Amino acid sequence: MRISVDNVNQSARKTDEGVLEIVHHVMHQYRAMQFRVLRDGPHDITHMDSKVLGFFGRNPGATQSDLAQHSGRDKAQLARLIKGLRDRGLLDGEPDPSDRRNTRLTLTDAGQAVRRALQQQGKRLNATAVAGMSTAERDQLVALLQRVSQNLSNVGDEPAKK
Repeated sequence: MRISVDNVNQSARKTDEGVLEIVHHVMHQYRAMQFRVLRDGPHDITHMDSKVLGFFGRNPGATQSDLAQHSGRDKAQLARLIKGLRDRGLLDGEPDPSDRRNTRLTLTDAGQAVRRALQQQGKRLNATAVAGMSTAERDQLVALLQRVSQNLSNVGDEPAKK
């Protein structure tokens, strides 16, 4: 099966384009492919739905406030997403015993099944992305991207260079 990718604002890649622009392009390709699978799949899940399911899958019993703090998203937007997932039977909530104003959210069995399907699709896309690379090349790529991430994390820690 051939998967097409949105080619908006894409031109021939140049080595002087910059690492972050190439990373952005790769993530755009990944998200376009992932979105197509989500949109065309049996689950009728949006990208943001998948992010919310992933968060509560990794953090069972977390609250909407926890998600807002983690994601930086608007609380009202998250409330709508959570309500939609609960209405479709993918998320379940229990009042927090220590503060009944908070609801502890967990994935239902159906939510777990959707999350597993999304994870499998992510693994397939990852395998496609690194096809033809040796283990050493994949390890080197991961190490280099981790270094780029660390360099960006350190930007606020050092004085600006002129």
